[in-house]
Amino acid sequence: MVRVTKRYFFSASHRLHTEQLSDEENARVFGKCNHRWGHGHNYALDVSVEGPVDARSGMIVSREALDALVEGAVTSRLDHANLNSDVAELSAVVPTTENLSLLIRRWLRQSWAEAFGDQPLRLAKVRVEETDRNRFEVAG
Repeated sequence: MVRVTKRYFFSASHRLHTEQLSDEENARVFGKCNHRWGHGHNYALDVSVEGPVDARSGMIVSREALDALVEGAVTSRLDHANLNSDVAELSAVVPTTENLSLLIRRWLRQSWAEAFGDQPLRLAKVRVEETDRNRFEVAG
């Protein structure tokens, strides 16, 4: 098995806030990420795929097919979005990057068979880099 990882980019905004906490608790828990008007990030998304090397192409996955999957399932839905209001799946949870990572994995899994058919590939990992200092990973 070989693993390939491709990096993608998108920009989005969010506000970390929950009605389950008081305004003071939200400010304490989420700090500057609780700013009333929200804030934005230029996210980097790493998608890792594992599979056997195809004898004919020498690759495990078509880069174009992977790009099409990520564009259709993820970046077209998130780029320049307000995660609080534009992404229905995040409306019931705090749109932390932890929750965002889980959602991205779910979207990729839902579109996987359509993108790759019966190819022996598996989603190995999703990694979302929110800032230079904060990265979030979820196994495929």
